[in-house]
Amino acid sequence: MLKSNFSFYTSREAANKLGVSITTIQLWVESGALPAWKTAGGHRRIPSEAVETILAKQQSTAVQGRGAHAHSVVIVEDEPVQREMYRIKFSEWDLPVNFYLAQDGFEGLLMIGKHVPDLVISDLSMPGMDGFEMIKRLIESKEIRVPALIVVTALNAREIEASGGLPEGIPVYSKPLSLGVLKPIVEKTIQHNRH
Repeated sequence: MLKSNFSFYTSREAANKLGVSITTIQLWVESGALPAWKTAGGHRRIPSEAVETILAKQQSTAVQGRGAHAHSVVIVEDEPVQREMYRIKFSEWDLPVNFYLAQDGFEGLLMIGKHVPDLVISDLSMPGMDGFEMIKRLIESKEIRVPALIVVTALNAREIEASGGLPEGIPVYSKPLSLGVLKPIVEKTIQHNRH
């Protein structure tokens, strides 16, 4: 029996609080990224503590480029040094994008749901939800469509296959990736997705 002093949000309230759509909330709940329970009538109830935790993560891990831009990139990488390299390079390039850094697949899903990026750059080997699981959930999602996704990993082709493989058509780059190679990929994606 739940104690009455616990507070819960409906899907709509959680969506408003986090600045995302109700379908994004549903995706997060179904993927396990957001804990919830269902009432006898089938309505979701989301612990307010879980919503506050996600809100704090969004505020502490989002790194924006200069100003507001029409395009965005989500980078999912667990190694702090690699994340810092991405942050420095994206700032230096002065591209018209907002970029967001996530530490694992769980945070990646949260940011992708919130910012609906033009491009996702993801590692595969990460603690918690790894890149394989995050990509699988993105591909299966009917609500969120990511126009472009690339993988940057230290795993070789055999190791990727042994871990379940990746959907066809996802470009895979080996670590360490020259970030000079990455810049034209980002520029091309932006050009392709211009409104």
